[in-house]
Amino acid sequence: MPLRHVLIASHTVIETVHFPEEGFVSITSDGPSGRVEIGLIGREGLVGAAPILLDDDRSPHTHFVQMAGHMLSIDAAVLRVEVERRPVLRGVLHRFIQAQFVQTAQTAFVNVRGNTAVRLARWLLMCHDRIDGGRVTVTQDFMSYMLGVERPGVTAALRVLAEGGFVRKHRGSVEIISRDGLLDLAGDSYGVAEAEYARLIEGRFEPNI
Repeated sequence: MPLRHVLIASHTVIETVHFPEEGFVSITSDGPSGRVEIGLIGREGLVGAAPILLDDDRSPHTHFVQMAGHMLSIDAAVLRVEVERRPVLRGVLHRFIQAQFVQTAQTAFVNVRGNTAVRLARWLLMCHDRIDGGRVTVTQDFMSYMLGVERPGVTAALRVLAEGGFVRKHRGSVEIISRDGLLDLAGDSYGVAEAEYARLIEGRFEPNI
């Protein structure tokens, strides 16, 4: 999974779907006014699940590697055959699709109700869930268009997080120092989608956060 590699381009036939094992993938809505992230998938999920398993063959959204790593891939037609043969597999992948829908809906809620610092705290927590260690490889420019805000807004939000002792800024990365601090700042913007994933996929009623 090389950095910035497009796994699924918008409005193109999906021939292969992907299970990230390390690193993670952004799902973005792209338009004339810019690109905004609407979803994040790492080692917990399947990239391209919804269109392929819901009898479609494409997505209006772009899926690209946001943090480099590696993945397993399977031909989309083969996956369709296997989920018909294996009801348990179909069930767990459909539950993942539901969890992803909840994540997207929560993103929409937070984008309307949360300020930039809150949204950034949630985004860093979501990244942290999908990596080993505490350093997220990302630039401020990249964060600005993932969050749909101007770079000065991201710079100010990062300053709030750094002054609170929650993160440490490095060139090209952000190191998470206090996950608990990020959780306090994020408040109810984080945890809804994670709780649904825990319930649907892991059989737990509380997320491991």
